[in-house]
Amino acid sequence: MFVVIFGRPGCPFCVRAKDLAEDLKTNRDDFNYRYVDIHAEGISKADLEKTVGKPVETVPQIFVDQAHVGGFTEFEAYAKENLGLFQD
Repeated sequence: MFVVIFGRPGCPFCVRAKDLAEDLKTNRDDFNYRYVDIHAEGISKADLEKTVGKPVETVPQIFVDQAHVGGFTEFEAYAKENLGLFQD
């Protein structure tokens, strides 16, 4: 499983998503992720909307195996439901 997290500096939900992905990477052999800083990579809101396929108001925007799951809340719910995550 490969996760891509599109985020920006100073975003608390981006930090939480990255921390969650790091925990999953540590605890699972089948998990890896890439964090993409949209400012450092020069990715605009319009670029992100093209990738997501719908309007984007917030970051992070998270993809699991190239499928868009949403933001941090949706990613956390996905991890709890599918990856055996049991944290608050």
